[in-house]
Amino acid sequence: MLLSWRLMRDLFYLVAGATVLALAMVFFLIPADLAAGGVSGLALVLHHYTGWPIGAMTFAFNVPLFFLGWRYLGGPRFAWRTVLTVFAFSTVVDLVPLLWKIPQLTQEPILQVLYGGVLSGIGAGLIYRGKGTSGGTDILARILARRWGIPMAQSYLTADAAVLLAAGATFGWEKAMYALVVLYIAGLTAEGVHQGANIARTALIITTRPQEVAEAILHRLDRGATLIPAQGAYTGQQRPIVYCVLSRTDVPKLKALVREIDPHAFMVVGQAHEVLGEGFKPWEEA
Repeated sequence: MLLSWRLMRDLFYLVAGATVLALAMVFFLIPADLAAGGVSGLALVLHHYTGWPIGAMTFAFNVPLFFLGWRYLGGPRFAWRTVLTVFAFSTVVDLVPLLWKIPQLTQEPILQVLYGGVLSGIGAGLIYRGKGTSGGTDILARILARRWGIPMAQSYLTADAAVLLAAGATFGWEKAMYALVVLYIAGLTAEGVHQGANIARTALIITTRPQEVAEAILHRLDRGATLIPAQGAYTGQQRPIVYCVLSRTDVPKLKALVREIDPHAFMVVGQAHEVLGEGFKPWEEA
């Protein structure tokens, strides 16, 4: 039953994400000629010259990538998620304008960029939550990273830069600069949607009173703490490091607590994008 529920949840995320991503294209990016990278951006550029359906071209360009992904990225499990996502996206992009006369919501470039970018990011984030990919350069970047060790960021940058150059030559360089902003906004939004509210804080505390700090975290903050054996590089002295994971709202309380126990302590606060286990996100939802 648990497996069935998780599968249904993933299906919902994939279809919903692909639909939102497609609506961002239909309502904001296509009317504004904003080819914001990727295969769909390339399809938008080619549509300008050929008039061919953007969704159909997006799906066609992904077909050879499906087979590569099948071989290098997990076989059937990868394939059905990606095929479903790209098929849903392509269908909505081509079908919505045929069934409904798309209203011109705005002609203001800034609004088109903001809403197009945010909706694209929401769609992509939902797809990632469904453990899928949006196809296109996403597949290619993962393959290059896994097979040849090429950083995914470098692959994305190269592919998106090529599409933006083509968009600049086709629609004008001002439109290409707007499309670059769409890419940036979509990336930030996708990360936020994918990670959700599960972002937490981590703290490393170096103190001469580690046991007292750890006990205060356990009993006064009701959070777990771990003592990590360490040695000072300068003094050579053994001094355990206190490590803990906590919520954002707990950080000011932790600072006050450590300052009270040891005003000379050294503390580093970092960010954890996902925390699984007791007190945070259950493993069943991972």
